Amino acid sequence: MTVENLPVEATQFIGREAELAYLEQELSDHRLLTLTGVGGVGKTRLAARLALRTGPRLADAVCFVPLSPLRDPTLLGNVLLEELRLADNSNEDATDVVAQWLADKRVLLVLDTCEHLLADCGRLIRKLLDVAPGLRVLATSRQPLGIEDEHRFTVAPLPVTAEGDAGRPGDAVALFADRAALAAPGFRLGPAERDVAEAVCRHLDGIPLAIELAAARLTELPLERLGSLLGDRLDALTAAEGHTGPPRHRTLRATIGWSHELCTPLERLLWARLSVFTGGFDPAGARAVGRGGPLRETEVSGALEGLVAKSLVRRRPGGRYDMLDTVREFGASWLEQLGPEEATGARRRHRDFHLELARRADAGWMGREQEQWYERLVTDHPNFRTALDFCLETREGPAAQQLCGHLWILWFPCGFAREGRRYAEAALALSERPGPEYLLGLWGCATAALSQGDTETGLKLAGRFRDLTQPDPSPAQVMAVAYLESTSLCLMGRLREAADVIDAAPDLRGYTGPYDSAWCLTTAGRALVHVLSGEFTEAAVVARRLEEECGRRGERWSHTWASWAAALAANGQGRPDEAARQALATIAGKSRFRDRVGVALAVDALASSLSTLGTSHRAARLLGIGQRMWEGLGRPQLGSPELVATRNSTERRIRESVGDSAYEAQYAAGLGMETADGIAYSLATEAGVDTG
Repeated sequence: MTVENLPVEATQFIGREAELAYLEQELSDHRLLTLTGVGGVGKTRLAARLALRTGPRLADAVCFVPLSPLRDPTLLGNVLLEELRLADNSNEDATDVVAQWLADKRVLLVLDTCEHLLADCGRLIRKLLDVAPGLRVLATSRQPLGIEDEHRFTVAPLPVTAEGDAGRPGDAVALFADRAALAAPGFRLGPAERDVAEAVCRHLDGIPLAIELAAARLTELPLERLGSLLGDRLDALTAAEGHTGPPRHRTLRATIGWSHELCTPLERLLWARLSVFTGGFDPAGARAVGRGGPLRETEVSGALEGLVAKSLVRRRPGGRYDMLDTVREFGASWLEQLGPEEATGARRRHRDFHLELARRADAGWMGREQEQWYERLVTDHPNFRTALDFCLETREGPAAQQLCGHLWILWFPCGFAREGRRYAEAALALSERPGPEYLLGLWGCATAALSQGDTETGLKLAGRFRDLTQPDPSPAQVMAVAYLESTSLCLMGRLREAADVIDAAPDLRGYTGPYDSAWCLTTAGRALVHVLSGEFTEAAVVARRLEEECGRRGERWSHTWASWAAALAANGQGRPDEAARQALATIAGKSRFRDRVGVALAVDALASSLSTLGTSHRAARLLGIGQRMWEGLGRPQLGSPELVATRNSTERRIRESVGDSAYEAQYAAGLGMETADGIAYSLATEAGVDTG
């Protein structure tokens, strides 16, 4: 069983053993189980723990999908594609793609924090359950989804005393003691401490988040003082809040409000400003968004550490931080109370920070830190969505266009073409003023479209790019147009025209600056045109030239395009061993970047080389693996007539070698493999050895 994206909270679980046992049976009996309850009551942790315990028995895979960072319901299907690790660059509706993939799978899908997307989640779940009989859905939400066949379980607060044993501390006290020991090393729960802890937990209605926030105060207060202060202050804050809403909701808000009161003014201000992040942040992001007015940049780190010490901000692996949803919501509410100027300023600083991050990633992409930039962009993907949403909401076209242009890496190499094209088209629609920002937007949109195999759009946008840079384009702009135009023409089968465009472009080998990836991409395209024109020796020379330049830069992603072109050239020259080696290098390299288009093309090339080597059973399975990938990527072989013909020639050669029956069996086996399994199978290939 595989488990995707299960949060660390699954391993930080205390108590609820009886509930877990009951819910295991409920999830076995029902295909949709929704855990409801007030914020902070522990729904996410319970769901994560339940998935970990129940998943191996109920499903072949468990996928935990956190929805709290998502604000745009139209991207719900895209998020599922991302979390399910599905590559899909097609124009097909994302939820349809997810439904098709799940149709024959045994999957436990955990949708966490559905309340802000209630109707959309309900429609999606209903659709998936209708088409996928092996699917089970575990949802968490402050409200029920309200759809047919939904079975609900209200998550209760933790008991203060053990059920049926008033002499034994309950789960609430156990949680308090555990977190108290973290806040005050050496803390032990003796009889006197237990009495105070029980009083604290009763005041807090047994709500786990409230208990953790209270325990964090032990860094500054002795337990007795905490107990006496807490009761008086919560009563006052609850009264000030009024008597609306469920009592436990008022208790949690009062507890968070008490934590807020005990923060310093600068910590409160930073808390509010950090609430604009989605998906976490690093210290640099905290400084960029948190600074301003009374909070100097040099003071941000101290205020951040204060929030960490109070358990209001969580330190995560890799030097990042985040906030629990309920805490972040309180901060967002406080930010709005500070006035529209403060709220808009924080969101704009957030946007500007991520715009600069995208610019730096684009500038550094063609160098030795490429893989680090890939990891950073994927990690901050939710924040880039938030920044783009802000631009579209405020109708700031130039900023949106810059973001989409610099994020071409996220759309193309990182495999999010569908989402990137949507954002880029919306950004371009905001403003058509010719200028560098608009050109960047065109670049981002066109690269996403070509990644989907949409050559008509690629050619159209290339023409618009060229027109806007006349009469005096820079050499880099000429090269950018050459890439977009030649790639479109090549994939259309117009090889002579594609060659003419590339050969007329300037040689910008070694250039660094805007569009510096265009030379490498265009050079890879020239090698491909040579291959498809039957000019295999010339293709090998061009591929070698690209390999040398990428090696000089320490760049990996474009280097794998050179390996792919070299594989095609070697196949054409009758050197299948070399072709297989280069195809395997391409698969290994592209899979590191989630570049499924590149992986699918390389799998086709590997199948061709193995069919020549005589390892035809394996080649047949590889064609099935490749077909499975292409089904999620849009047009097979990117719509190139020559690549389609090469693939069909490989199939005929295999059928002649092993017969139709054996071919169909192996092809079907490959078609049934998941992407990750297909990549692993491909990489296990040993050229010249037919392992069946």
